[in-house]
Amino acid sequence: MANVWQEKPSIDDDPESDAMAGVLEAMHGLYAAEVADFFSALHSKTGDATRSNAWADVAERVRERQRDRMLS
Repeated sequence: MANVWQEKPSIDDDPESDAMAGVLEAMHGLYAAEVADFFSALHSKTGDATRSNAWADVAERVRERQRDRMLS
């Protein structure tokens, strides 16, 4: 049986996650990661793993951006 596992690209290379993170931060401020987590959970409950993963990536990107701002 062939190995179908593929390495997931870094979210740093995903301009869509970065753009959506910026939009959520502008609209929801400190709650941006929680909003993205909500949408990730919602799509997970409805069985849409692709959208759930995309929102989880956005939440992680928001947290990375917040961490970077705190360290700067």
